[in-house]
Amino acid sequence: MNTPSPVPNESRVPASRTRSRLTLLLIAAMFLSSFGLAAFLRFTGWEPGHSRNFGELLQPPRDLSAQHFLRANGQPYDWRPATNTWRIVVVPAPDCAQACVAMIDRLHRLWETEGRQADRVEVLWFGRVPEGAPTFRKFIAMQPSAILDSALPEAASRDAIPVYLIDPSGFLVMHYHAGFTLADLRKDLDKLIQPVK
Repeated sequence: MNTPSPVPNESRVPASRTRSRLTLLLIAAMFLSSFGLAAFLRFTGWEPGHSRNFGELLQPPRDLSAQHFLRANGQPYDWRPATNTWRIVVVPAPDCAQACVAMIDRLHRLWETEGRQADRVEVLWFGRVPEGAPTFRKFIAMQPSAILDSALPEAASRDAIPVYLIDPSGFLVMHYHAGFTLADLRKDLDKLIQPVK
């Protein structure tokens, strides 16, 4: 007696194909949605909190490494890139008085908060240092420079003083608008002057 040969289950073949297709579509959707989310975040300007700068990055950075700036005493200022020193740069208005004293005091307190890394930060003051202003070991009075003035995006006024950062190689890289908070500058500096390993 002949037994009938098993007939393939027609209903199982399409279900298995459908399930494979759905899995493939789900993987593709997940893959493409991550790109869509990344593009959305990129074009809306969102950045992770730990990588965000508080100052404004200058694009492109201005290369000042070939400039021969002079200290107030007439001695040349040496960039010394090997020391990995960051410079806080201030170009005050000529008639700045109390606002300049207050700014130097704020920068002195900021410098002190850097502790063991403080020697990797210099404050370059391009202009007259007002009487009564505190000075400190890494505060360097500089002669005014027309070349530096032309590289800065914001000029100081009597009561509003912007601040800039120059990296160890001599590039002007960051701008803090007049009215910036000391805490913002400190947060950026803390990230930039991590101990060299």
